[in-house]
Amino acid sequence: MSEHETTHSTPLAWVNGSDAPEKSVLNIGFMALNDAASVIVAATQGFAEKHGLSLRLHRQASWAGLRDKLLSGELDAAHSLYGLIYGVQLGLGGAPQTDMAVLMGLNQNGQSINLSQPLQASGVTSGEALRKRAHQNEARLTFAQTFPTGTHAMWLYYWLASQGIHPLRDVDSVVVPPPQMIEHLKARRIDGFCVGEPWTAKAVEENLGCTLTTIQAIWPDHPEKVLGCTQAFVDKHPNSARALVMAVLEASRFIDENEENRRSTAQLLSGSEYVDAPLSAIQPRFLGQYQDGLGHAWQDAHRLRFHANGAVNQPYLSDAMWFMTQFRRWGLLRDDPDYLGLARQVQQLTLYREAAEALNIPVPADMRRSTLLDGTHWDGSDPAGYARSFTLHALADSPAVAL
Repeated sequence: MSEHETTHSTPLAWVNGSDAPEKSVLNIGFMALNDAASVIVAATQGFAEKHGLSLRLHRQASWAGLRDKLLSGELDAAHSLYGLIYGVQLGLGGAPQTDMAVLMGLNQNGQSINLSQPLQASGVTSGEALRKRAHQNEARLTFAQTFPTGTHAMWLYYWLASQGIHPLRDVDSVVVPPPQMIEHLKARRIDGFCVGEPWTAKAVEENLGCTLTTIQAIWPDHPEKVLGCTQAFVDKHPNSARALVMAVLEASRFIDENEENRRSTAQLLSGSEYVDAPLSAIQPRFLGQYQDGLGHAWQDAHRLRFHANGAVNQPYLSDAMWFMTQFRRWGLLRDDPDYLGLARQVQQLTLYREAAEALNIPVPADMRRSTLLDGTHWDGSDPAGYARSFTLHALADSPAVAL
């Protein structure tokens, strides 16, 4: 992928004079995942420079390592799990409670749950079959996710529960960094996993099992990664934070603009310094072309997307609140937090609006309504009631899940 000229007009209102970035060289963390694309494109294809920034990319080996470097200041900002940011904000997971900031949403969709080849070979290729297997008096199944408070843990728990499988009592859950999922499958240490692409596609490509469900089938256009940092970084470097959002917004818009841009981005991601995976594992699902290893192929109506005219990038209050309801549901929180108050504190709505409006990008309402696969509706209006509304849960009257 080469540098290019975008056809969009880009005001440089935040680059000059007193609005210039306070810190022009930023260290940005990312994990080897397709949904890091907009951060990688912003850093390498000229978008950062036009907003007065130079972005130094740092690939991380694990989400825990990325979190620790954000908190130490070694990283200024990062491609982050929603639940990582809110876990730290709430003092969960062993890290010290630290005020955090979500600058913008990076993507929607593009995650999946896979089962191992031994399970597939034994006929476990549906939620019903998995429920029967999980409830048998055989060796307990072990599923991997990527971080205790992360999106993949919450997606895995949500889907298992929707199938009648209690994720904390009927199966075991372990943390495995995304690029290591394949090796854990090969070694038969796990029976399935939930992770972002390209690792689910690569598992299918290598005949290591099947994709049982995509997460967009659970929640169409669900929230996924965010651009996260500490609140201290925003307070000290507000112009740098705004310029960073503008650079990543323009990169996001570029990727989603047409198929040629998506193909060139997939090629860029396959490089050894970025995702370091074969293009054959990255590009198809990046374009929405799915095969599940069970003989089914389809063009997904809710493929991985990065912009959608700003609908992806707004840091919705309701998205943030949903993750907190799941922390409460599964016993990570003993009491209901101030859901809306915390979301308003962490989601950088004003800064995001300034960046988007400078680029003539529409800004949606800060709450949105969604319907999930089990028929539940989520709009952020009653988070405490929503957390208690599920048949399967582990609220305060049950043992909390170990972090």
